[in-house]
Amino acid sequence: MSEEQDDIEQPEEPQTLPLDAWHRAAGGRMVPFAGYHMPVQYEGIMAEHLWTRESAGLFDVSHMGQVLLTGEDVAGALEKLLPGDLHGLKAGRMRYSLLLAEDGGILDDLMVTRLPSAEAFGGEGGNSEPNGGEAFYIVVNGAVKYDDIGFMREHLPDEVTINHLEDHALLALQGPAAGEALAEILSGTDQLYFMQAAAFDWDGVPLWISRSGYTGEDGFEISLPASEAERFASALTALDQVKPVGLGARDSLRLEAGLPLYGHDLTPETTPMAGDLGFALSKRRREEGGFHGAERVLGEHRDGPATKRVGIRVEGRQPVREGAEVVDADGTVVGHVTSGGHAPTLGTPIAMAMVPAALAEPETRIIIRQRGKDFTGTVAKMPFVPQRYRRPSKGS
Repeated sequence: MSEEQDDIEQPEEPQTLPLDAWHRAAGGRMVPFAGYHMPVQYEGIMAEHLWTRESAGLFDVSHMGQVLLTGEDVAGALEKLLPGDLHGLKAGRMRYSLLLAEDGGILDDLMVTRLPSAEAFGGEGGNSEPNGGEAFYIVVNGAVKYDDIGFMREHLPDEVTINHLEDHALLALQGPAAGEALAEILSGTDQLYFMQAAAFDWDGVPLWISRSGYTGEDGFEISLPASEAERFASALTALDQVKPVGLGARDSLRLEAGLPLYGHDLTPETTPMAGDLGFALSKRRREEGGFHGAERVLGEHRDGPATKRVGIRVEGRQPVREGAEVVDADGTVVGHVTSGGHAPTLGTPIAMAMVPAALAEPETRIIIRQRGKDFTGTVAKMPFVPQRYRRPSKGS
């Protein structure tokens, strides 16, 4: 595959985000995360979490990898690595999918969008292939983005060109007031529904905006030139509805929404079915296969996986944390907690865990051992907090 960015090695020292100085000026407490200095909180995790559920929080997710793929039959090439139906994806539509290793293990979870052309990013990415070519925009997790790009370079054909959009920032505006707030500074965004995206112009600045996010709330993700990120973030936070929100609340929000975090709830040892992500296997792909690990993945789709990611409501007030052991009645370790913490919206501790399929049914009692102490939990359906995405009304 042709590659416009030759150096894809992960830098050893934490890097700074385009908004680093802006975060510090806003009172952000910076911590190392995914190879970057990032704000974990500003006013406090609890307050920021509840503000996002009630109004609108602005998250800097510029550490994520933004990748532009162009060329002939990009959909066909990507379908060998992802189990989603990309041929059937319309321009301006996006889909959650999984980057799969040859054995069907999950290398990353990601969002993939079909673009009308690479010019949606102001012509970035070189050849937009106007004569029958295709353009796809993919957002991958920050901690593994260099690995993802290397994997795609190894497995995609030379006819596909990849461009890592390192000169772009990515912001997420999330919460029930997100639509109203964004519309105050940018017209037309209220026309988007969940999992739709389009190009916009803000005071001469090209933006690519999707109605999506990772909190369970209505909201948007905005890709824009890094040089304009501070001005745009300041315009948003000048609105009464919007406050900056850090990593701490981002984690508690996605946990309440039942959304997995790669490297914790999902790893290369996790298959799509074990990760409770069977919805990412599009119908046509289930019928045709043709993607990495298809035999194993489709076999588990048919017969069920040996283990499964589940949600757990934990009794008492003390949270259980990642790494705590799930044990059976005899005290034998049979699983482990992958994420856990206090759910501010619910006022109770919740968790996700990998458990044997026999323990994965809702209302199953679970024993969790943490630092020699046993906790009792109950398998619960996810999301823990109802999702509030903006979808078209029926019949519209």
